[in-house]
Amino acid sequence: MHDTERAQEAIGPVPDLSPDELNARQRLRAASAYVFDMDGVLYRGDAALPGVNDLLNALAIRDKGFMLATNNSMATPADYVRKLGGMGIRVDEESILTSAMATRDYLRETLPAGAGLFVVGMPALREQLFRDTDFQPVQYGEEIPAAVVVGLDRTFTYEKLTLANEAIRAGARFIATNADATLPTEAGLVPGCGSIVAAIATASGQLPTVIGKPEPLILQMALERLGADPAHAVMIGDRLDTDVVAGARAGMLTVLVLTGVSTRDEIAHSPVLPDLVFTDLNAVLEALVVADD
Repeated sequence: MHDTERAQEAIGPVPDLSPDELNARQRLRAASAYVFDMDGVLYRGDAALPGVNDLLNALAIRDKGFMLATNNSMATPADYVRKLGGMGIRVDEESILTSAMATRDYLRETLPAGAGLFVVGMPALREQLFRDTDFQPVQYGEEIPAAVVVGLDRTFTYEKLTLANEAIRAGARFIATNADATLPTEAGLVPGCGSIVAAIATASGQLPTVIGKPEPLILQMALERLGADPAHAVMIGDRLDTDVVAGARAGMLTVLVLTGVSTRDEIAHSPVLPDLVFTDLNAVLEALVVADD
């Protein structure tokens, strides 16, 4: 199927490309850097989605940089390299930026040396926060931490909610790796980090500083690593409420692929619209290489 037909299938009948879409496609091809969400874009569950390797190879051939930026804080870059490798997708750790890593870098810039952190999250979050830093793990009750850092925690309990609430009310900063209400899995959508963040915010009466998408900080960090300007960069994601919003806030061209969470029916009702919509990464690839034909 030709790319134009794929796009029409995704967003409805379009007799001709509008000037805005033609300009967006030109920006897509001219960009020097591309930031991808992972789950729902590169893979779903443990299965690679169509076109991943072909698109990444096409970027490499054209000397275009890319980063994989995920809101997930439950895995390290090394974990992702292994996971992606098991699906036949070859990337290196330097090409992966997790919300936990972005949170660590943010805290380095905003907290004093040796600050104590009370962490609500899985072991991978702690590993990334404390590796190569002088932050100290703190259990609330022993001392007041400088910050409460919250990621998705599959062992979240009322006791953890109580401790996080007390620490924040005692003056600790409230930092969330992301605010995703749900997490896509092979079994469907399950509660995400944002569900835990919402519980702590309700209890403490405080809103968190959110590092991951839809806030632009994680994308800005990805572009810094790539040495790229937002005006010449593309955000490719599967969620209107996180990927597209974050990309727009960062000043990037935004691309929605319909292989993950957001559906074609939701596009018309989204307060922030993507610049381009494609059924999958094969369609993105066709749009990227059309100028080479």
